[in-house]
Amino acid sequence: MFFLRNMKKTEKPFIWCVILKIIIRRHIFFDPALRSILFISLLAGTVEAQQVMTLEQCRALALENNKSAAIASRSREVAGFTQKAYRTNYLPKLSATANYFYSNVTMNKTLPGNYLPTFVPDPATEQLVPNILAMLPDGTPVFRQYAYFPDMDISLKLSGTWMAGLRAEQPIYMGGKITSAYKMSQIGSELAELNQALTHADLIVKTDEAYWTYVQTNELVKLALSYQKVLTELLRNVQDAQEAGLKHRNDVLKVQVKVNEAELQVRQAENGLTLSRKNLCRIIGLPLDSDLALPESFDEATLITPDRSAFYADRPEYAMLEKQLALKEQQVKLVQSDFLPKIGVMANYGYLNGLMLNGDKLLDRASFFAVASVNIPFYQWGEGRNKIRAARAERDVIRLQRDDIGEQMQLELARALDKCDVSDLEVRLTARSLEQAQENRKVCGDQYEAGMETLADYLEAQTVWQRAWMEHINAKARQRIHQTVYLKAAGRL
Repeated sequence: MFFLRNMKKTEKPFIWCVILKIIIRRHIFFDPALRSILFISLLAGTVEAQQVMTLEQCRALALENNKSAAIASRSREVAGFTQKAYRTNYLPKLSATANYFYSNVTMNKTLPGNYLPTFVPDPATEQLVPNILAMLPDGTPVFRQYAYFPDMDISLKLSGTWMAGLRAEQPIYMGGKITSAYKMSQIGSELAELNQALTHADLIVKTDEAYWTYVQTNELVKLALSYQKVLTELLRNVQDAQEAGLKHRNDVLKVQVKVNEAELQVRQAENGLTLSRKNLCRIIGLPLDSDLALPESFDEATLITPDRSAFYADRPEYAMLEKQLALKEQQVKLVQSDFLPKIGVMANYGYLNGLMLNGDKLLDRASFFAVASVNIPFYQWGEGRNKIRAARAERDVIRLQRDDIGEQMQLELARALDKCDVSDLEVRLTARSLEQAQENRKVCGDQYEAGMETLADYLEAQTVWQRAWMEHINAKARQRIHQTVYLKAAGRL
C-alpha cells in the first residue's frame, strides 16, 4: 500500500482498476470483509481523484502536455544546437583522410637507345669539356669517343597505391562571414526562446478560454436544472388546481410547454458541458474522457485590475520583430562578406605508399605541406553592389513591418482595456438585473398565489429571471476571458 500513497491522485483509480482486473481474471475468491475493503478503497481513490482543478493547475498541465508547447520547446533546442555549431567555425577544422587506388592498367614504355658524346677533364680548369676530335663544315662536332645507350623498357603500375594523412584548416579572415553567421545563429536562438514564450502565452489564452467556458457551461447546467425544477413544481401545483376545478386545462398546457422547453435546455446545457470538458482535456493534454471537477462557481480571486499604463512593447511578438530586424542587419553584413577578401591556411601531414616502376616501389615515405590562400574579389559587373542593395531593402521592409505591427499591437491593447472595462460594468449591471429579476419573481409568485397575477405574467417573470441569471453567467465568463486577453496584449502572460 506504500506505493499507492506516493502516487499522483489522478493515477490511483487506474491502479485500482488494474488490481481489480487481475483479481477477476485469476478468479481469486476472498471473504466478504476483504471484498468490502477493496471496493471502499476503489471508491475512495476515485473520489480523491475528483480534485478541484484550479486555473493555475490547468495552465501548468497545458504547458507540460500540449503538443504546441512541446514543438516550441524542441524548436528552441534546435536553435541552441545550431548556435553551438556555428561557433565552431572560429576553430580550426581537423580531418583524417585516406585514399586507395586500384587499377588493372599497367603503363609500358620503351626509351630507344642511341650514341652519346663523351667528355674529358680539362687540366687547367678541372672542368669536363667535350672530347671533340674535329668540326665538320656545317659546325657539327665529331667526338673521339661515343658511349652506347641501349633501349630501356619502362613499366609503371599504379595499382596498390594508397595515401593517409591528417589535415588542418584555419580561416584567418573571411570578410566577416563567420562572425555574421554566428551572430545570426545567436539571434535565431533568441527568436526561438521568444517564440516559446509566445506559444506559452497563446496556450494560456486557449486554456483560460476553455476553462472559463467549462465553468460557464457548468453554471448553465445548474441554471437549467433549477429552472426545470421550478417549472416542474409549478406544473404540479397547476395540475392539482385543475383537478380541483380552480384552473383551466389551458393553464396546464401553458406550463407544460414551458416544462418541455426547460427539459430541452437541460439537455443542451449538459451536451455543452460535455463538449467543453472534452475541449479542456484536449488542451491540457488529458484523455478526452477524463472527469474533471471544477470550482462550484467563478473564483473571484482570479480577477485583476487592468493597468492603463501597460505598454505593448513588453509582448514577445514585438521583441521577435526587433530580433528579426537585427537578423536582417546581420544578413546585410553576410552578403557584403561574399565580396571581401578571404584569407586562410591549410596544413597536411600524410604518408604515401605505392607506384611501382619496373617492380620497384617509388613512394614509401611521410610528407608535410602547408598552403596559404588569399582570395580578393576584383570585379563582378555590379553583382555585389546589387545584392547588398537588395539585402538592405529587405531590412527596411522588416523595419516598416515592425512599426506597422507595433501600431496594431497598441490598438489591440487599447481594445483589450476597453473590453475589460465594459465586461466589468456588464457583470455589475447583470448582477443588479438578476437581483431585481429574483425580487420580481418572488413578488409575482406571491401575487399569483393570492390570485392577483395571471399565470402568463408569472411565467414571464420566471423567464425574465432565467434570462437575467444566464446573462450574468455569460458576463462573468466574458469578464475572465477578456482579462486574459488583456494580459496577453500587455505582455504579462
